[in-house]
Amino acid sequence: MKLVLAIIQEKDAAQLQEQLNDHKIIATQLPTKGGFLKAKNVTYLVGIDDERVPELLDIIKHSCQARDQYVTPPINLVGSINDTAYPVEVQVGGATVMVLPIESFFRF
Repeated sequence: MKLVLAIIQEKDAAQLQEQLNDHKIIATQLPTKGGFLKAKNVTYLVGIDDERVPELLDIIKHSCQARDQYVTPPINLVGSINDTAYPVEVQVGGATVMVLPIESFFRF
């Protein structure tokens, strides 16, 4: 048995949840916030059998696509001659996934 932690952008959460429901995969959603962009994320906690991990990873991969977005950094670059921050293009979305072993699992 494995514990899968998947941190995804909030925009991808509805599509991922629909796919998880279609595949009868039970997940717990936690609202989270990223530190760099201060954007809303959703963290999924999924306890799943070892043989279903590749299926879950495939669902996450196809539901959570990375995309480019312009954001205004919270601080100016050092040496800038004015106080205006200019938008920069960054890649957002996709998923950060961790697969952890579970020593014991109980359902009460």
